[in-house]
Amino acid sequence: MNKLIIKMIKGYQAATVNKNPTCRYRPTCSNYALDAYQNYNFFYATLLTIWRILRCNPFSKGGYDPIPKYKKILKAELLAEANKKKEDTL
Repeated sequence: MNKLIIKMIKGYQAATVNKNPTCRYRPTCSNYALDAYQNYNFFYATLLTIWRILRCNPFSKGGYDPIPKYKKILKAELLAEANKKKEDTL
């Protein structure tokens, strides 16, 4: 299912490549959705995407808003940081 959604998002991006960008966030909403579907399961990625689209409105300040880090990546980074601190103390 994710592959189908990813193809649809890439098709949307290809169709709107020459239009003025109107997204207030970085990465854009379609790039955010693409990242979400590439890193998470269908249901969680859909939830993230819908929440992002709801926040993208004229009353929003926008700004930098990446997808939440994937648990495995976050855990690996925290473990690497802990190991580095342990090595520094030796």
